[in-house]
Amino acid sequence: MIHQKNTVSRKQEKRFRNSSMNPIQLFFLNVLIILTAVWLLFGFVFRFLTVPNEDMNPSLKAGDLLLCYQLQKDIRAQDVVAVRKNDTIYIGRVVAVPGDIVEISDKETLIINGNTMLENNIFSATPRFEGFISYPLTLSESEYFILADARNGCEDSRYYGAVQKNEIQGKIITVLRRNHL
Repeated sequence: MIHQKNTVSRKQEKRFRNSSMNPIQLFFLNVLIILTAVWLLFGFVFRFLTVPNEDMNPSLKAGDLLLCYQLQKDIRAQDVVAVRKNDTIYIGRVVAVPGDIVEISDKETLIINGNTMLENNIFSATPRFEGFISYPLTLSESEYFILADARNGCEDSRYYGAVQKNEIQGKIITVLRRNHL
């Protein structure tokens, strides 16, 4: 058994000596491979974002660092997503998915498909923004209705309309708080 270990290590040494690259070249090749993998991972799969404002308060605070998964294809109600609308990134919660009928009542309550939504993580009423969206709104095949958690005065689907699927930049998968610790 000892003889086998020596044989294996001698083979590895011989292969290393026969390599056309010296240790410094191998080191830089490994660094290049790692940097390329990180670039691909954080360029196309994941993305870091910061929360731009207090629209998602108290769940998210302005300046919090978010990790966004960009390959998410299955968006569901209550997912927190990053949306690019009018060359601006917004963070919001999906409240209605394709095919849903959205209504905001005069009593400032959210109604989806005729059912009043009881949202445990929302601490304010959901007012209409007059002059922007007409209700009831039926979402088409690739539309989503996004609302911010702080419902008073924030910009969300009540302001800019339903969001197309291609405008969703990705699903927020974790919050790396750096502000207001």
